[in-house]
Amino acid sequence: MTLNSEDPNHNPDPIQTPSSPPAPDSPATPPPSLLHLSFNQDHACFAVGTSRGFRILNCDPFREIFRRDFDRGGGVAVVEMLFRCNILALVGGGPDPQYPPSKVMIWDDHQSRCIGELSFRSDVRSVRLRRDRIVVVLEQKIFVYNFVDLKLMHQIETIANPKGLCAVSQGAGGSMVLVCPGLQKGQVRIEHYASKRTKFVMAHDSRIACFALTQDGGLLATASSKGTLVRVFNTVDGTLRQEVRRGADRAEIYSLAFSSNAEWLAVSSDKGTVHVFGLKVNSGSQVKETPRIAAELTRSSSSPSSSLSLFKGVLPKYFSSEWSVAQFRLVEGTQYIVAFGHQKNTVVILGMDGSFYRCQFDPVNGGEMSQLEYHNCLKPPSVF
Repeated sequence: MTLNSEDPNHNPDPIQTPSSPPAPDSPATPPPSLLHLSFNQDHACFAVGTSRGFRILNCDPFREIFRRDFDRGGGVAVVEMLFRCNILALVGGGPDPQYPPSKVMIWDDHQSRCIGELSFRSDVRSVRLRRDRIVVVLEQKIFVYNFVDLKLMHQIETIANPKGLCAVSQGAGGSMVLVCPGLQKGQVRIEHYASKRTKFVMAHDSRIACFALTQDGGLLATASSKGTLVRVFNTVDGTLRQEVRRGADRAEIYSLAFSSNAEWLAVSSDKGTVHVFGLKVNSGSQVKETPRIAAELTRSSSSPSSSLSLFKGVLPKYFSSEWSVAQFRLVEGTQYIVAFGHQKNTVVILGMDGSFYRCQFDPVNGGEMSQLEYHNCLKPPSVF
């Protein structure tokens, strides 16, 4: 692995400057294909990587903040934001990549150019940013760098990780919690950098498909390749705090997301339904009473699992499972990622077909979510 900084005198390919308005795709030019979608750390914005460059959009209100379309090549397969600041991490991809897929380019949008790069011997699967760290995920290795000087701080070996699964907390200072696959199938590794402790958790019997951390790194949600159950663990001691059921049949889980207060958990899968579950634990691992749970204590028959509570231990575990409070149905087979909106009880859903949904759920009665908004983020900004 080599570490290089770009020559400051290098004149990059000309692209739109921050002061120029975004140029819509001309009618003769087909829209670019979508290669990447990701939310920023507080879910206020999201990044889109395309076959021609990248775009940054705001969630609420929905609007395009800026786009960068490159003259030659242009494929960007990873766009990682750092909250709302001007620094992004880019990785080339697609049939005509803008950068080598084995490099992480540090892009400064104030200068509209790359100000540094990290080079590797194999393709980069994903990147995670904090204000103090850059985390680069390869197929079987993870590198942790200091943000200021790009000094290598830590290396971690993992089981084969083609999706680039990795999550980092966003706490201040040295309190970073990093989660990645372990060296065994179904195992997750939890790194506590403040206390210099490593915790291994056998989360599932089958391969880990997806996981998510709370902002403070206190809780971890995991799903396996079976996709039927989602488990919530305390990251400090590795104890299982809650288990919820997405469904009875196998599914590929695309994303998991905690609400900012860890009161709710959202799940998206290839079945085309986004589920919202009520959580009974917070990051301090204390049992808590959400409005929904409080209401169900007074009318236990409404709980999806409580009417069978007398039969626990007799009936299969499936019948006493905790089911989702609210659901939103989408096109089956399309890949969606999900996050909680900044307005109360709202969910934002992004699809690899360019779709953007904002939905609202009823925290007490649950049921089908109501759609508040729909957009296509690949359309020219003039039509937003």
